[in-house]
Amino acid sequence: MTYDPNNVFARILRGEIPCKKVHENEHVLAFHDINPQAPVHVLVIPKGAYASMDDFTANAPPAEQAAVMKAMGDVARLTGVAATGYRVISNCGGDGHQDVPHLHFHVLGGRPLGRMLGKAG
Repeated sequence: MTYDPNNVFARILRGEIPCKKVHENEHVLAFHDINPQAPVHVLVIPKGAYASMDDFTANAPPAEQAAVMKAMGDVARLTGVAATGYRVISNCGGDGHQDVPHLHFHVLGGRPLGRMLGKAG
């Protein structure tokens, strides 16, 4: 997957599209998903231009990688789901159904989320 500098998350980072911010630091922006799949559904994105997890882990500096991981825990605590349980998902590439070519993580919680995947047939 190739990075598109006009993807929706890049536009949010540039302030062209508003978001309901949950958390922000030098390397990360976290905001509420506009189409939530759970009572808590927050997107965590690196501020750098990375298309996928492969791109991010190969090219992001260690401080940025650490900041993204820490931000997911911060978001879980800030939204109250750390106490009851939550899920972190990142869809990568075509088989992973990644829709936006900017690495992003979904932090979901606020109710029992069920099995992650159904059993293969």
